[in-house]
Amino acid sequence: MTTYGTPATPADPTTGTPLARTRDRLRAHPLAFDAGLALVVLAAMVCGSFTDPHGSPDGPTFGDRVPTAAGLLLMLLAAAALVFRRSRPIPVLAVTTLFSLVELVRDERPAPVTMGAVIALFTVASRTDRPTTWRLGLATMGVLTFAAMVFGPTPWYAQENLGVFAWTGMAAAAGDAVRSRRAFVAAIRERAERAERSREEEARRRVAEERLRIARDLHDVVAHHIALVNVQAGVAAHVMDKRPDQAKEALAHVRAASRSALDELRATVGLLRQSGDPEAPTEPVSGLAVLDDLLATFRNAGLPVQVARTDAAVALPAAVDLAAYRIIQEALTNVRKHAGPEARAEVSVLRVGRTVEVTVLDDGPAVVPAPGPGGGHGLVGMRERVTALGGTLTAAPRYGGGFRVQAILPVPADCEGDA
Repeated sequence: MTTYGTPATPADPTTGTPLARTRDRLRAHPLAFDAGLALVVLAAMVCGSFTDPHGSPDGPTFGDRVPTAAGLLLMLLAAAALVFRRSRPIPVLAVTTLFSLVELVRDERPAPVTMGAVIALFTVASRTDRPTTWRLGLATMGVLTFAAMVFGPTPWYAQENLGVFAWTGMAAAAGDAVRSRRAFVAAIRERAERAERSREEEARRRVAEERLRIARDLHDVVAHHIALVNVQAGVAAHVMDKRPDQAKEALAHVRAASRSALDELRATVGLLRQSGDPEAPTEPVSGLAVLDDLLATFRNAGLPVQVARTDAAVALPAAVDLAAYRIIQEALTNVRKHAGPEARAEVSVLRVGRTVEVTVLDDGPAVVPAPGPGGGHGLVGMRERVTALGGTLTAAPRYGGGFRVQAILPVPADCEGDA
């Protein structure tokens, strides 16, 4: 099925300028507009039928000739056909062209029935495609011009005959221009809507990424500090009766770990504040600059940790710095939870070219923490964090026992000079 056009969406006729309101009303009632157009065309054809372009030496005269009854009927039928020009443009063009041919062949002084064919050809050109316009436009121009030249009362080269050719050609060109403009405006509107949808999708994507980043930070903070609190609380409960001094020391570590957890949670949640909210915390953001403090908390919890660093004077991007810190924090938390009480750990942070290599080793049993109920999401979170920065993460048991976590984080070229 061929679709000759899409009806315009009705607009609110009570808003906008008077011209806009009138245009919207006409678009909302296309059949009424076409009926009015048909009356105007009929009036123009009737007035033209009373006009004789060669009535006097001074020019055309009006009233010297009168249309025949058959001519009036053909003009009326051609105008009536224009009422359906939107819904059936090609059949209306065929009917009006046929009426025009009948009038050109039948009458020695034909009435301007061709005006209906001109309007119908404009409609076809404006509501169909360009190949259809070319085919039907050339056919209509050729048939009507040939009939006017052969059967008309004037010589074949008379201006009336050339006028038929000119008017039909201009109707096809004007209709094609209108169709092209409609297509251009529709493409611009569709492009603008697509761009708006893209902006909304980008905004939603960024919001989702920010939520995921904050969720990772919250997981790392809570998992680390709660694990330490759990260990120190267990130690305190175990030695409370026999060695109260050691129990007090363990409880002091619990207090310090809980305070540190609260501070980091406050700093992380502070990122969610809106403008006008109370001022965000002023504590330094977690990073390799406070790595020694992080390692001290694990040593206090009974996990011996050795560290080797070659990045002491290197300024890293904030995202890379935080990711390296969180990876070490999560990896050591897993060691403390899964490697056993006798395990030891080694941490190394090395700057190699345009990358930073973070490695955490332990010598406990090679137990891989499984994500899901009863397990955790530490390895998954580390991998997502590293992947988001364009790096790589390997986490696997070591040959001979223990576990190894290594992350290679890229450093942008503009930070190369900071080494």
